[in-house]
Amino acid sequence: MTDINHLIEPLFDLISLISLIGGLFFLFVGTVGLLRLPDVFNRLHATTKCDTLGAGLVLLSLAVQSTPATGIRLALIIIFIIVTNPTAAHVIARAAYKTGIKPLTGRRLSDD
Repeated sequence: MTDINHLIEPLFDLISLISLIGGLFFLFVGTVGLLRLPDVFNRLHATTKCDTLGAGLVLLSLAVQSTPATGIRLALIIIFIIVTNPTAAHVIARAAYKTGIKPLTGRRLSDD
């Protein structure tokens, strides 16, 4: 039985490492999008998509390395983030639109 555990542990470590690197990549891309994109709607789109996936992958990496009870708790947190992050972004975008902030359309002068 210990031979199987000896073979499975490196696999869990690899899955955890790939998930962690992927999550950090998406969190970085979301941060770049927040800093580089021009208006609130584009920024919300970039950060919501990237942060949801990035946080989910980082938490998945933690869940793979933890005990089963902690892994279940982390899975519930991932589900909570998947549900609430886009909902919160929608509420923020709707509030921004209702307060008079219009999305950028067309080309900017710097595009010429």
